[in-house]
Amino acid sequence: IPIELILLPKWLPLNIYNLSFWARTVIVPLSIICTIKPKAKSPDLNTISELFITSPEKEKNYFDSSSLAKKLFLAFDSLGQTVEPLLPKWLRDRAFKQAEDWIYERLNGEHGLGSVMPAMLYTYEAMDAMGIDRNDPRMLDAKKAMQNLLIINKTEAYCQPSTSPVWDTAFSMLALQEGMSRAEPAANRKAANWLASKQLTDEPGDWRVNCPDFKGGGGWAFQFSSPHYPDIDDTAIVSLAMLQMNLPEYEPAIESSARWLQVMQSKNGGFGAFDIDNTNYFINHTPLADYVSLIDPPTVDITARCVLFLSNFVKKDPTYQQTLNAAINFLWKEQEKDGTWFGRWGCNYIYGTWSVLIAMEQAGIPHNDHRIQQAAKWLKSVQRSDGGWGEDNLTYHDSSFKKRGQFHTSTSFQTAWALLGLLAAGEVKSKEVESGINYLLATQRDNGYWKDLNFSGAGSPGAVYFKYHGYEAYFPLWALSRYRNLKDGRDLYKSGQ
Repeated sequence: IPIELILLPKWLPLNIYNLSFWARTVIVPLSIICTIKPKAKSPDLNTISELFITSPEKEKNYFDSSSLAKKLFLAFDSLGQTVEPLLPKWLRDRAFKQAEDWIYERLNGEHGLGSVMPAMLYTYEAMDAMGIDRNDPRMLDAKKAMQNLLIINKTEAYCQPSTSPVWDTAFSMLALQEGMSRAEPAANRKAANWLASKQLTDEPGDWRVNCPDFKGGGGWAFQFSSPHYPDIDDTAIVSLAMLQMNLPEYEPAIESSARWLQVMQSKNGGFGAFDIDNTNYFINHTPLADYVSLIDPPTVDITARCVLFLSNFVKKDPTYQQTLNAAINFLWKEQEKDGTWFGRWGCNYIYGTWSVLIAMEQAGIPHNDHRIQQAAKWLKSVQRSDGGWGEDNLTYHDSSFKKRGQFHTSTSFQTAWALLGLLAAGEVKSKEVESGINYLLATQRDNGYWKDLNFSGAGSPGAVYFKYHGYEAYFPLWALSRYRNLKDGRDLYKSGQ
């Protein structure tokens, strides 16, 4: 990864802003490390040779060369390594300066570059390789950012890949709104005030590279602080939670977020996570793409969340109807033959299908629409004998119809997703919904919580999975509350109360 990569102009396909946010924040510091090539500082000169089946010096087939594009990229990489010593010093110095400035602008204090662990780690290593004193405030902040991700208890210790307070707060609000009341003061109002304080308004952000004419902001990040990287998914769900409170003090925040979401819609009508039209799929054929996740194209689940919010917001401002229609059309085009939708950020077809079904209900699509019924039929078909639902992350590796919605156990959060999807499809009186509700009631612990050990989110499908510890709390609560309300003839979405 030559450091000169950062000098590539925007019109070249391989410039850093055609990479996803998570790839970009890793590759810039990693390019510094790969260029300096620091040696490991093991005092005893220890090696890790025992980890390799084939010695690294003899490995010939590490990178995938199964396609013509991958062969071409490997050939280009080989050529680059040959030419690298011939590059003029002034060019390398300029690249170093630009990479350093890029990183320092985004260091983000004790929250870290990108607020994600890999970027934080490589940033610290890059500064160390450049000879930055370890007592330098930038190094101390970078170290503190990593330490903040550590969870150390009496019987376990682990490192979080990131934090998700905005995401968890917004979904907790939705669950409480369904379970109690829309403007419940003790919880929702306090949460909404905190979220309002975290909105990004005029901060610099990488997303502005593709939106140079848009003034202001309006998005929310996923973490406590990540001003360069507001998240479209978080913005949509926060906006919905605040909109449903129906309180005038939150209207400016909601309106600015709607404007920002409208700008961040991709040409095909869908929404990605952090950028618009980040769809140069050939980049996933580069040798860097061992995770096959170097870009940030529009996805079903994020688009569904935007539809969920905009379907409610358009009642206040009809000028967003065209934006909403384009997003709905994107979702219809993405429905698969068995009636499911792929879940990019949650595991997996149960997550994607739930996301779309609740969005389509809010968009006014009738329950008897054949596409809605096909999705509901699939959810019913994969219900487990205990009444719950579960799905293995192996569906990201093998997407065959036979494996979708299958797992060796039911989980509370996937059961909740399936129930919310079926309820949105008009199945409140079905035996499958009743069985699912009974499963949640039977597996709830005395402290009111559920306990699942399974991963619930996909950071990079096929490679990196996340465990959201809040999923087994607010999603079951949301499903149980929604069922109770519909069973009692109360639809809070229609009544607005």
